[in-house]
Amino acid sequence: MASSSSSYYLLFAAILAASSWQAMASDPSPLQDFCVADNSSRVLVNGFVCKDPKVVTAEDFFLAAKLDMPRDTKISKVGSNVTLINVMKLPGLNTLGISLARIDYAPLGENPPHTHPRATEILTVLEGTLYVGFVTSNTDNKLFSKVLNKGDVFVFPQGLIHFQFNPNPYKPAIAIAALSSQNPGAITIANAVFGSKPMISDDVLAKAFQVEKKTVDWLQAQFWADNHN
Repeated sequence: MASSSSSYYLLFAAILAASSWQAMASDPSPLQDFCVADNSSRVLVNGFVCKDPKVVTAEDFFLAAKLDMPRDTKISKVGSNVTLINVMKLPGLNTLGISLARIDYAPLGENPPHTHPRATEILTVLEGTLYVGFVTSNTDNKLFSKVLNKGDVFVFPQGLIHFQFNPNPYKPAIAIAALSSQNPGAITIANAVFGSKPMISDDVLAKAFQVEKKTVDWLQAQFWADNHN
């Protein structure tokens, strides 16, 4: 009987641990109406310290982001411009688990392969056409891709490498993305691998990509600019 009780206890503990891990896989749920970020605080927490609710105003939840205005896509080599509205720009987002981005694509422009370590992304095409996709984790590395037109929606699961490309050589494209984190983060694969500071050893990268070291050296010498603003 004691053995049976012990087994039930271990099973319960395993289920509880699994549930807790799932619950912590994204931003935690708020325990109050709001927790406006206090950017003046020097206290370090997972997120931002709350501003005193008594001094919170409507301005803490507002940003004149001008997301209706087109962005300059010529400042990036990849031909795209991501305007992210996260907790750093809009303090009222703190603890609410959501952010927003406008993405402008030049003709043949792309938002190159990248990941969001803390968020799932849902993308809606406002203008033009986009070829989008994401790749599953090892060992399958299966590509799920689709051509999207105006009004279409596509989801990129949290943490998976994904991309968007405008295949039209004449017309730009625009999309809006919602992300399930106040601060989703972005790791652009090429920038992180070949533009890290300090640089990853070319011996490591040559073996990883199965190319000659001179190819790696050439890639590391490129100017790996960010397309976020």
